[in-house]
Amino acid sequence: MRSFQSQPEQGVGEPRVKRPAEERGRIVMREGTPRPLFFKGKRPKRDRHSRHKVAFFHFRNYEPAFKYFTEQVLDADFVPTPTPTRATIKRGEAMSADYVCTPFKHIIGDYAAALDQGADTLVQVTGFCRLNYYGELQEMILRDAGYTDFQMLNFSYVASGKMRDYIAYCKKVVNPNLSVTHGVKNLLGVYRMVEHIDAFRDRYLANAGFAVEPGSFERVRKEFLSAMNSARTNFEIEDGFRRAMDALDSLPVNKPVDPVRVAIVGEYYTAQDPNSNLNLEQKLLDMGVELKNYMSISNFNLHYNAQAMQASIAEYSTYDMGPTSTFNIACAKRAAEQDFDGIVHIKSAGCTPEIDVMPPLQRISRDYHIPVLFLTFDTQTSDAGLDTRLEAFFDMIAMRKVRS
Repeated sequence: MRSFQSQPEQGVGEPRVKRPAEERGRIVMREGTPRPLFFKGKRPKRDRHSRHKVAFFHFRNYEPAFKYFTEQVLDADFVPTPTPTRATIKRGEAMSADYVCTPFKHIIGDYAAALDQGADTLVQVTGFCRLNYYGELQEMILRDAGYTDFQMLNFSYVASGKMRDYIAYCKKVVNPNLSVTHGVKNLLGVYRMVEHIDAFRDRYLANAGFAVEPGSFERVRKEFLSAMNSARTNFEIEDGFRRAMDALDSLPVNKPVDPVRVAIVGEYYTAQDPNSNLNLEQKLLDMGVELKNYMSISNFNLHYNAQAMQASIAEYSTYDMGPTSTFNIACAKRAAEQDFDGIVHIKSAGCTPEIDVMPPLQRISRDYHIPVLFLTFDTQTSDAGLDTRLEAFFDMIAMRKVRS
């Protein structure tokens, strides 16, 4: 006998209710339904020769470089990831295990938002810690959540680290018609754009805290990113960078001869991304400091000499503790030697390598008599608590500077 409980709630002859646009193309489970451990549905087959829509996770000011990579290297359509909001972070948190590090939660929230925007290809990078496994795990979680119509361009599958192998992998996953020679040539353009974005940020952080005209530095920054975003050739990249640096240098500043100087070190993602660290850089700039953030793609990925870095901190660390540990200890020591007034160390909750960095930084603090502020960020960190700690830290180093 048929059970009445198995009948649909919609009556016979009633019009079919149209599902919201954000729910189409993905599974929507009823409240109370347990989440499946693994995706068991059928994955739709894609035409390998169709033009893909590619999205990255949101990361600092690197979106123009991501766009250039998508359009000029992959020959695909770039889908901008929406600027993260509190809802994006909460969504990523709900899709993640409690004990996973905070960047994982931010990134998977970004991915879900990008898929809702129409992306069909998500890009995940590689790394030296658990980041190596994030791509596979995040793909599994997204498919379990009902996002079935996408593919992951996961660079952790490329073990050699050679440029031609990365391009060959892109050719296999995204665009079989991609020319390896053309791809390598334009990938060099991506590198140059990243270097310019980082160089602009360094100049910006050193002087924006002393702007005579409020908002002038931010205006030039937006113009620079717009120029990079619209660049299609290496010439346009170089020309846009040169114009932006000239405009930055022409802005009037009221900078003391010996300003308060603060250095930032920390976990790769959280130390760079303002959405993850509650816009910490701007908070410090508003206090009127000269700021140096050592963590960047250029410093850590493009120009990093691990052997030299390890040798420079032999008295503080005998072994490489992984990911960004050696880099951060060496940069903190460099900041102390260059007479910075304070160091801010940033990490995400549960980041084991950065926890290991803290004792060497405390020794550097004692040896060089430089204060170090340790900040941990998770999805619950509030602006009010951060502001209080930053203001107290600034007052302390400013008073020390006056007395010295």
